[in-house]
Amino acid sequence: MHGHALFFTFLLTLVPAILALGAVTSARGPRGRAWRIGRITTTSGLLLSASLLVLGLASGLPAVAGWWHSGMLQLVMLLLANFIAFVVVRYSATYLQGEPRQRRFVALVQAVFAAVSVAVLSDHLLAFLFAWLGISLAMHQLLMFYPDRPRAALAAHKKFLFARAAELCAMTAFLLLYLHHDTGRISVIVSDYASADGALTLGEQAAACLLAMAALIKCAQLPLHGWLIQVVEAPTPVSATLHGGVINLGGYLLLLFSPLLLRSGPAQALVLTVAGLGSVLAALVMMTRVSIKVRLAWSTSAQMGLMLVEIALGLTELAMLHLLAHSCYKAYAFLSSGEAVEQDLLRRQAPGRSPTPSQWLVAGLISVSLVAAVVALARGLTEAAAFDANSPWVLLALALTVLLAERNSERTAGSVVGFVGLAALVVLAYVGLKTLFAAFLPETGHGVSLWGDLWVSALFVLLFAGYWLKRHGLHYPASQTLNRYCYAGFYLDEWVTRNTLRLWPHDLPGRIRAKQLHTAFRGSAQ
Repeated sequence: MHGHALFFTFLLTLVPAILALGAVTSARGPRGRAWRIGRITTTSGLLLSASLLVLGLASGLPAVAGWWHSGMLQLVMLLLANFIAFVVVRYSATYLQGEPRQRRFVALVQAVFAAVSVAVLSDHLLAFLFAWLGISLAMHQLLMFYPDRPRAALAAHKKFLFARAAELCAMTAFLLLYLHHDTGRISVIVSDYASADGALTLGEQAAACLLAMAALIKCAQLPLHGWLIQVVEAPTPVSATLHGGVINLGGYLLLLFSPLLLRSGPAQALVLTVAGLGSVLAALVMMTRVSIKVRLAWSTSAQMGLMLVEIALGLTELAMLHLLAHSCYKAYAFLSSGEAVEQDLLRRQAPGRSPTPSQWLVAGLISVSLVAAVVALARGLTEAAAFDANSPWVLLALALTVLLAERNSERTAGSVVGFVGLAALVVLAYVGLKTLFAAFLPETGHGVSLWGDLWVSALFVLLFAGYWLKRHGLHYPASQTLNRYCYAGFYLDEWVTRNTLRLWPHDLPGRIRAKQLHTAFRGSAQ
């Protein structure tokens, strides 16, 4: 048995070790060899993490192996991280042709995902914290890939400071948990909260709130979101790495410690308030943006907020599904952003028609009826807590209402029957995937709070109202006012940037003028 545990520990250690070794060797030698090493290490990491997940599904892998935590959550996150690394390295080999710092890039990407692998597998608080710090420092170097760009330097400076604040919150929370449980093993701490009842102590409440703050900061929630919007100055593969494989680690932190979070009313209230409002505001701001990368960045802030809300409601299986889908979609969206011009031309050729009030009413009735029937069926077949919350069904009904009501654009014209069939397929896929991921994760034992469910449902209705005003009610004065504030991002980032630079000044590179660059080029040629 000891030999088996040692073998599994070796296999789990091999994933980050291969990537770390590749990062070291890629930084030296010819450029072509660096890319070959990157392809070999990321392919090996992907195949090994997939094999480990298969072993976990077959119950052939212990939940804890040495210093690693190898539950289903950890193995799925490991596979996701290595898949994103595999895709980014292959895309970047072509995208960065001609760049003088290609070896530095491929080494840093491998270093980032090696640290991510350590973070998601680690079963010790200290190892998790050091891995989180390593991810942030390596990511900082990638964000400064073009150090002469002022916006990139400003974004990296703000992210550096906010990341240190998040790590300080996590470190303090970990210290409180260590003092209370007298152990640094994450699996032991989490299992204590999953199996025990009773009120939390003041130290445990403080630890839960600090973990919630760390996740909110790491997930770029409003008002500390500006750096995420400005880092689009970095190369596109850096954005794919950040949005697809790094920023979701705040959500992973809350998923990991969800048994503690769900027993702390103040921590839940903090996440539901900050992430809930931030998600709605970011989604509305996203609708005013033209640049595809900026729109995707605002979308990430909104989606991360929604994922944190799902965790705070106790819908951990839904949050895990959301995390995986969002990471894969955002990596794809950034890497395919070069097709944005063609997509925009197609959209302009097919303008939508605003639905009439009767069309909105019919779409709403169909959507509510369809969702209500599925809810009744799901709750009749299973007593799982995953289907107790009403707010996800409210969001699903509102989304289907928009889908059915706006079916009359030239690109999406079709029969009502076809769209109802599509809506039914969406609902069934949602229920099926939610049930599947509920089987992967351990039962939290905590029901959905009524006040939290009502609050999130109200936010979804508010989001629907804001969407309708911005899409179909721009002739109203209230909509024009809302659009003006959304276009300015509600002036939140300006306030944060001003105060950040006041508290911690940073010299930014001067903007290079084209005329100066032309003069310098002529002088060097002579």
